[in-house]
Order: sequence, then C-alpha cells, then structure tokens
Amino acid sequence: MASHFSRNQRFSFAALLLLFELFAVNLITADAQIGVCYGMMGNNLPAANEVISLYRSNNIRRMRLYDPNQAALQALRNSGIELILGVPNSDLQGLATNADNARQWVQRNVLNFWPSVRIKYIAVGNEVSPVGGSSWYAQFVLPAVQNVYQAIRAQGLHDQIKVSTAIDMTLIGNSYPPSQGSFRGDVRSYLDPIIGYLLYAGAPLLVNVYPYFSYYGNPRDISLPYALFTAPNVQVWDGQYGYQNLFDAMLDSVHAAIDNTRIGYVEVVVSESGWPSDGDFGASYDNARVYLDNLVRRAGRGSPRRPSKPTEIYIFAMFDENGKSPEIEKHFGLFSPNKQKKYPFGFGGKIVMDDFNATNPLKSDM
Repeated sequence: MASHFSRNQRFSFAALLLLFELFAVNLITADAQIGVCYGMMGNNLPAANEVISLYRSNNIRRMRLYDPNQAALQALRNSGIELILGVPNSDLQGLATNADNARQWVQRNVLNFWPSVRIKYIAVGNEVSPVGGSSWYAQFVLPAVQNVYQAIRAQGLHDQIKVSTAIDMTLIGNSYPPSQGSFRGDVRSYLDPIIGYLLYAGAPLLVNVYPYFSYYGNPRDISLPYALFTAPNVQVWDGQYGYQNLFDAMLDSVHAAIDNTRIGYVEVVVSESGWPSDGDFGASYDNARVYLDNLVRRAGRGSPRRPSKPTEIYIFAMFDENGKSPEIEKHFGLFSPNKQKKYPFGFGGKIVMDDFNATNPLKSDM
C-alpha cells in the first residue's frame, strides 16, 4: 500500500513510536521492581483469594508473605505474582537443628506449589538480631538458612529460588555519611557468616528500610522533605555521590556496610518500606501518600552507589492490620480491610513534588 506520509513525517512518526516504546519499557521496569507485603495480623481482613485478586487487579506483581499460609499459597497458583516466602522466627530452631525438618518444610511449602507459585526468595527469619529482644533466635538463623538452602539445592532449584534472611537497620552501627556505613561491632560475628553464605549462594540480603523511623527519631537533623523524596535538590554530598532523599542514603549505607566487611559483593533487596497514615509523630495521610507514591516511582532506578540495577522494593503493607501494636503499626496499609484504596497509587513516572507543601504542619504531631 502506498504511504500517505512524507519521508520526514514517517521519520517523526518512527521517532515518536520509539520514544513511546522506551517510555513503556521504563514503566514496566518500575512496575516490575515493586511488591507489597501481605500481613495478616487483623481480624477483619479479606479472604486470601480476594487478596490475590486485589493484587492482580491493581497490577501488583510481587508479594511478601511472612509465613507459608496455605490458603494464600493456593490462591497464588498461576497468578504470575512473584513471592518472598517467609519462615517465621518461631520455626527457626526446628529448621536449624534438623535437616529433615527443613526438607519437609520445603516439600510442604515450596515443592507442593512450585512452579505454579513463583517463589523467588525464601526469607528465613525476620529482623532477628543477636542483641535485644530477638537475640535467642540468632543462633538458629544461619543453620536454618543453610538447611533450607540444601533442601532447595537438592531439587536443583537453587538458581531460581534464593534463600536469605531479612534484617532491619538497627544492625547498622554507622550510616552517615553513607560511604562510611558499617555494621555494629556486636553483630559482626552473627552477620558476617550470613553475608559469606549469601555470597556463596548468589543470594541478596533482605533489608527493611524505613525513613519514617529515622525521621521520627531525629526530626531536628532530618528534614521532612528529605524523608519524603520531596527535597528540591541534593541534601547530602558524600564524595562523588549526591543524596536528595533519605531512602537512598539509608540503602547505600547498607551497601557500604556490606562492602566494608570486605567479604564480597552481595545485592540488597528492600524487603519492607512504608509510612504510617496515623498513630504518632509524623504519621499523616498526606505524608504517607507522598512517601508511598514517590517510593513506587523511585523503584525504577538504582541508588547513587549502585546505579545500574533498579532497586527491588516491597511496600509494607497491603492492609491496615488492627491486630498489630503499638498503635502506629496499625496504619501502614495501602488498602483498608474493606479493599478500598487508601491512596491513588500507580506505577512508574517521575517523583511527585508539586502537590506537597513541606511547610504544611504535620497532621498528627504529638
């Protein structure tokens, strides 16, 4: 068929088409890096099959489960949703001290559902620390990780399913400037062997990163715009790296802490991040909306220290959970228990700055 367009028009049309395709790829990349944590500590939450439908209808393609809830795993079959599957801290001792227990756990919760459930990571324990309230569990984390890994490896799935554990930022001793990030001296004997295993297994370290709690703990030195991704320019220069938001600075302090162990290169997956909409200082609907919206948009790129690989991020959490405490923990949801969105969130695009006035008073200062 003869073309009705001139050569220049055809060139312009081709250029526009290419730009559109690049834009679409960028959206897909950003979308693909975001997951949402499905917590169940509430007595008014929807049934698991309804929750998985809610993920799919909102184009949420990744999920974190904190335990191998059988109804959720059944509902995830053939959903296309990639999964972080959690081992609760209460199960660590049994998996650590008996390899048969680990094999049975893997059979029951992984092999019975694979590959129709796309399990990507197994998080063996959450926020265990050798100091503090969870210290008793620390002795079991690495042996449990290794036993689960060996059970996965025996099935030839160790390249598809990575076994790790999730830590929080309390294990970081120094985080400023980010390049000087280091783990606390009193956790190194716990964490260094775990990092060594992760290097061997080619698995990432899962880290829960909450700028909200850093801001909450130090509002004198940390500005709200810096915490919410709305600072207009670089706030912290650290050698060649410039930081315009606290999330990137916290994440890179973890990257540096791993590097500074000199064990080797281990990637980081942000296994939780969020902002509460109520319940304490700095927690408001507007703050949460701006943080979460910008966090989703942030996911399409890497950090200043590791710019080449987009950061994989899991938002905490899918629902407000009325069974959690203290009060602040009840208000992290993207959705209300009635499945209504709390925020008009989407995937991809630019950081939102023009719809938030950082001089507005916080709605829930206490």
